[in-house]
Amino acid sequence: MPDAQHPIRVVLVDDQRLVRAGLGMVINSQPDLELAAEADNGAEALEKLSVTRCDVVLMDVRMPRLDGIETTRRLLGDPRYAPAPKVIVLTTFDLDEYALAAIKAGASGFLLKDAPPEELLAAVRTIFRGDAVIAPSTTRRLLDHVAPLLREEEPDAGADALDALTDREREVLVQMAYGLSNSEIAARFVVSEATVKTHVGRILAKLNSRDRVQAVVVAYQTGLVKPNDNH
Repeated sequence: MPDAQHPIRVVLVDDQRLVRAGLGMVINSQPDLELAAEADNGAEALEKLSVTRCDVVLMDVRMPRLDGIETTRRLLGDPRYAPAPKVIVLTTFDLDEYALAAIKAGASGFLLKDAPPEELLAAVRTIFRGDAVIAPSTTRRLLDHVAPLLREEEPDAGADALDALTDREREVLVQMAYGLSNSEIAARFVVSEATVKTHVGRILAKLNSRDRVQAVVVAYQTGLVKPNDNH
């Protein structure tokens, strides 16, 4: 966890200078966050990330030279960047055509560019921790929106892995998809938070998922969770 000596290091990737300036001011206003670098396109971002330690990347989708989708795919798939940072995709529309591609590229969350500062800060901290809610509410709406496409493109994806889950692990995965935190899941099932963390760790391992969002994608692909399900 970050402290005064080791804040969460954030890299901003956006081709609009004013957007970077505004986001940078918000990040640098917090004692537990630090703006580590900026880039105005994906190619420059990969160059800087190869030599800059980073925890979370705020990644614009539409950029010249190399867009946010391909940049995310390369960043998370190339061992040169290991351990890879978490990626939050910045989008102008919460239901845009890049959502499915970004999810499949490995993005850990989405954030609207006009989101209030407190939502941006919460998203960075949430994604960094990896053990709280899956992502901002925007991500849940996007997953609901693209779920039919996930099932059409890869109807059997993850089915075998899902079979490996115990009944309780399936129940925990469903609650993860609803966006509940570990403590909220613990309260729902009347177990300790440590027990929930153990379940989550096993779920990620069995589904070969790098984080909660990717595990939730499997839940949608297999139909374990359906769009607009309510908990």
